[in-house]
Amino acid sequence: MPIIVNPNLPIKGRGTPLNPVNRFEPIEIEVDPEWLDYAEEKPIQTTYFNDTSRTILSKNDSPDIPFTYGLNPYRGCEHGCIYCYARPTHEYFGLSSGLDFETKIMVKLDAPELLEKAFRDPKWQPQVIALSGNTDCYQVVERKLEITRRCLEVFLKYRNPVGMITKNALVTRDIDLLQQMAEYNLGFVSLSITTLDNQLCRKMEPRTSAPEKKLEAIAQLAAAGIPTGVNVAPIIPGLNDHEIPAILAAAASRGAISAGHVMLRLPYAVKELFINWLQQHFPDRAHKVLHAIQEMRGGKLNDPNFGSRFRGEGERIEAIANLFDVTCRKLGLNRQRFHLTTAHFKRSEQADFFD
Repeated sequence: MPIIVNPNLPIKGRGTPLNPVNRFEPIEIEVDPEWLDYAEEKPIQTTYFNDTSRTILSKNDSPDIPFTYGLNPYRGCEHGCIYCYARPTHEYFGLSSGLDFETKIMVKLDAPELLEKAFRDPKWQPQVIALSGNTDCYQVVERKLEITRRCLEVFLKYRNPVGMITKNALVTRDIDLLQQMAEYNLGFVSLSITTLDNQLCRKMEPRTSAPEKKLEAIAQLAAAGIPTGVNVAPIIPGLNDHEIPAILAAAASRGAISAGHVMLRLPYAVKELFINWLQQHFPDRAHKVLHAIQEMRGGKLNDPNFGSRFRGEGERIEAIANLFDVTCRKLGLNRQRFHLTTAHFKRSEQADFFD
């Protein structure tokens, strides 16, 4: 049964009130706008479903993604980031990219066991795995379920390297494991920071950690000797692009050693969701922001092409890239590339005798 709410009213703690049509579904439910005026407003609770996938590592061959295998303990994400490029993946399950994506979460309770099975397979070639390549591995329910923590225990047990990215300061809970992994050069953590403005953060990514909490997480991880970076993403021209120097400076001062950035992407229904969000929260600048996005996307709101989809094109993009690079050089970020190692990988407990 679809969730029906008033599309003209924001929902506290949620990124969007919309549930746009699933592009794979032939039937659309339309609600009489007059009925919405009388609809009783109730808090929309998150529902969790057990995901019984038989494998845990997803493989990609995209030429502009620097890893082959990713691990996502959750499908959907309660953080509710309005710009999330992963939203359309929910449509493969007959759900919507909108409110469904952030309120109907599939959890892979046996992810650690499936990961261990993969590492024990003689065909597995040790390599860096991306943890949170799609949805955040430290979203709200992780505090209770600890699926990501148990996966890290498996990474440490087999000494297979992992690169993590998250918007949640909950990652500091696992410093004990990450610190042990750092001793073998097995782990890297990147905190994704979109803005330092608390009000903008709550509107744009309502259930992520506050900006200062993310910065504190960088400081704690760095102090523990864990290689840590910052990802300024997504950069939205006309909305948060002016914050690039401040975000980089704040992260560097906390101990970040590297930085990356990604321009806003609006695939499929995310375009509709983002436009509605802009009109609700920033009606005075909605046209300016959308025009700037079109400027960097060849006149469209999204560019799906490899090579340009993460970066964008045009003079504005060049200016942003130059600002980012110059700021990084001034702050000492990205002075040297950090490489994780597979040299310590072990497939069985017997390998301990040779450590």
